[in-house]
Amino acid sequence: MLKILKYSFFDLIRSRWSIIYFLFYFITGMVLLYLSNDVSKAIVSLMNITFILTPLIGTIFGVMNFYNSREFIELLLAQPMPRRRIFLGMFLGISLSLSLSLLLGMGLPFVLYRIFISSHVMSLLILLLSGVFLTFIFTAISFYIALVNENRLKGFGMAILVWLFMAFIYDGIFLLSLFLLQEYPIEKFAIAMSLFNPIDLSRILIMLQLDISALMGYTGAVFHKFFSNHSGMLISISALTAWTLIPLFFILRKSSKKDF
Repeated sequence: MLKILKYSFFDLIRSRWSIIYFLFYFITGMVLLYLSNDVSKAIVSLMNITFILTPLIGTIFGVMNFYNSREFIELLLAQPMPRRRIFLGMFLGISLSLSLSLLLGMGLPFVLYRIFISSHVMSLLILLLSGVFLTFIFTAISFYIALVNENRLKGFGMAILVWLFMAFIYDGIFLLSLFLLQEYPIEKFAIAMSLFNPIDLSRILIMLQLDISALMGYTGAVFHKFFSNHSGMLISISALTAWTLIPLFFILRKSSKKDF
């Protein structure tokens, strides 16, 4: 498995798309820090970009890498090695390469800006951690979709639809539900709805860390009361971990039964 992971990792990390991905975050971070004297504003701007672009990149790379490696996978399956190790190694190789590009591209501008000696270091660390979680989550989801669907067009379309739903449509449903249920106690409902979307959950954690929950109105106060304490943070990290492990479980389960 480690050899497959190493091959997938270095194959992607040397690709021009990984370099472009790194340069995009690096240049964007440098520009935002140069134009703004407020580090928190730069982090919020990066948050808005990261929580849309990172899941999209993970989705596209997860689907395309699986379909483009179809012949390589069939060759590996002919070897005397467990199927689960093959697919787990490929998934980790993709996820780790994308995560490294994200961490270096987003982290280096703040290192050069010496943010690690300021009070905003925790906000940046949570942003980086959320970005890594979103990379693993959406890469796993798209990898599983590609594993299930033989048709490339159908698999790619379903993966993009999942990203579109999580990034945009879910928020509309969430807000509509809060509007329709405004006359009822909705604290637990709002918290539960946020846990069912990793993008929203990551966004809430950053906004609360930056102490701008007042911009979220009533729900911001509810989230601040729940997520700002240690138990809320622990539940949030546990939810993001579950979002990573559940698709991975289905990948390993499907890979052991799929007929190539």
